[in-house]
Amino acid sequence: MTISSSLNAGVAGLNANANRLATIADNIANSSTYGYRRAQTDFHSVVAQGNSTVSYAAGGVRTTNIRLIDNSGPLVGTTNATDLAVSGRGFLPVSTIGAISAADPTPPISLVTTGSFRPDANGILRTDTGLVLMGWPANNDGSIGNVPRDSMAGLQPVQLNSNQFVASPTTEMRLGINLPASETRAGESGASHEVLVGYYGNLSTSESIAVTFTPTVPATGASNTWTMTLRDSASNDAIIGEYTLQFDGSQAAGGTLASVTAVSGGVYDATTGTIPLTVGGGTISLDVGKIGMPNGMTQLSDSFSPSDITKNGSPVASLTSVEVDEQGKLYAIYDQGFSRCIYQIPVVDVPNPNGLTALSDQTYEVSSASGAFYLWDAGDGPTGSVLGFSREESATDVAAELTSLIQTQRAYSSNAKVIQTVDEMLQETTNIKR
Repeated sequence: MTISSSLNAGVAGLNANANRLATIADNIANSSTYGYRRAQTDFHSVVAQGNSTVSYAAGGVRTTNIRLIDNSGPLVGTTNATDLAVSGRGFLPVSTIGAISAADPTPPISLVTTGSFRPDANGILRTDTGLVLMGWPANNDGSIGNVPRDSMAGLQPVQLNSNQFVASPTTEMRLGINLPASETRAGESGASHEVLVGYYGNLSTSESIAVTFTPTVPATGASNTWTMTLRDSASNDAIIGEYTLQFDGSQAAGGTLASVTAVSGGVYDATTGTIPLTVGGGTISLDVGKIGMPNGMTQLSDSFSPSDITKNGSPVASLTSVEVDEQGKLYAIYDQGFSRCIYQIPVVDVPNPNGLTALSDQTYEVSSASGAFYLWDAGDGPTGSVLGFSREESATDVAAELTSLIQTQRAYSSNAKVIQTVDEMLQETTNIKR
């Protein structure tokens, strides 16, 4: 019994070390594989007989294998904006190009820690192995609506259209104009000043707002008051707003706005210093400055000076490149100098990453052992940030694996020696009969 148990223990040792050798070989083979998480074999003793003091029966050894998915590799920089990696414990959601091409309404979702995504002929961001990056599409204003966090149902393939032209209409405008204080004194002519401010309509058409400033000339003294009238070319030059501007004449705040009163049009917001203008294609927020602040409209003893007039918007623009920020937002960058968020890539987290089911191409699936998943915004919670121009290298330490390889080889040889010794002892037992 004791000799035969030794033989069985030796065989178990051979099998256990062969199993460990397989994980070491896999780790070394994938030492240059981006996103690879190393496998590990653990040994566990088997007790065949309890508290016997007469004889001992060798139980041998058994093994369990685990992939250390929570053990990440170092990050390296690349030259591709859509080479992505997660600098934390989270994962990126991907699907397969086969499911996407088949228009599967519920494509299978798997998880990766890194990937080199590039647009294919249809503009879909995918890897060379057919993994398609999934994300939440943004609204026209770049915002992300209410999306489910415990379901993959809201995810869509990230798709770029490099041949698409987009409009960037003007939504904000700022008037930094100085009005001559001397023209609001008694005896002045009361002549108006006009400035034409261009803007871009919803179809990137060039429109303009004619802003006329007319001083209020009193019988005596100075009124420090102007009437601002705005006409919109997209509305057939109709008046879209008329306002009475009162300027402060005190020593403390001389020349700054004291009040803005609407005669017609949107109401002035003293908190933001803006007026909502309803133009032919929508609404433009006109910034004339806050009350008492010198960085907006002013009235000082100088000439009429429209020196600081700014606006957003641009002519028709085409896509030139894309970038991903640390929050996982994918921005399209256009040739007119503006950018727009078109997707947000969530970061997936599970309670037990090592419980995920490992698949080919460094992908993982949620399992009962991993726990339920949750979709986080990158940078929030425990998941880490998304980095563009980055890849995650293999988590394999070749030097450590080679050391383990030597140990495994020695252990395998030793177990083989046990079997050889048992065989010789059994042979001696057989020779007793001769």
